[in-house]
Amino acid sequence: MTDPLFDLSGKIALVTGGSRGLGLEMVRAFAQRGADVIIASRKLDACEAAADEVRKLGRRALAISANMSHWDQAERLAEAAWAEWDRIDILVNNAGMSPRVPSHEMTEDLFDKVMDLNFKGPFRLASLVAKRMFDGDGGAIINVSSSGALYPLPQVVPYSGAKSALNAMTVSFAREYGPKVRVNTISPGPFLTDIAKAWTPEAREISDNALGRPGRPEEIVTAALFLASPASSFTTGAIIRVDGGS
Repeated sequence: MTDPLFDLSGKIALVTGGSRGLGLEMVRAFAQRGADVIIASRKLDACEAAADEVRKLGRRALAISANMSHWDQAERLAEAAWAEWDRIDILVNNAGMSPRVPSHEMTEDLFDKVMDLNFKGPFRLASLVAKRMFDGDGGAIINVSSSGALYPLPQVVPYSGAKSALNAMTVSFAREYGPKVRVNTISPGPFLTDIAKAWTPEAREISDNALGRPGRPEEIVTAALFLASPASSFTTGAIIRVDGGS
């Protein structure tokens, strides 16, 4: 039996970057608790695979290919979601990228790509969704940021800057579209997702945080469920750190 605080029956959730990593964990968690899910990422085949998982759980799913670094594709994604189900109850802005490049070697093109994917696209999608939520029955928006916005590291300046902007957007949107729309941030630390394959064996075992290790992907789930569900009815404009105590 699903805990009533985490019951998402009848809800429609849209998760960008939802075909792998932390996004896919959230897709699974939402579907397991009754939500129908729209899964968006650049690779349609990966979205379809995730959508098949959702359907096997008895929920409806829609796979959409969208590059969230493009303003017009954020608009197209919102339109497709409303055309399919006429509403979104939960939006998770999860798509992102964090290339590590010495700052003096950063090109303008890569700088723009990092800023666009991590901030411009999420801003445009969230603004469109928040307005429709506000005009309708309300909803919850979750922006997935990074501990790199709170504790910036070398060689990821554009990424840290974009995620810091995302944190600021959370607070602004919470005030702009409240009280009907709640807007919060999850701030993950290092997680053993696909990107961890490029880490050293030691980095996959040990992290410089209070718990001394990176997170397992499924450990993002409770924070996402909290912010997506009635369990967080008095929480908005908040940053929830899921970083092992960075």
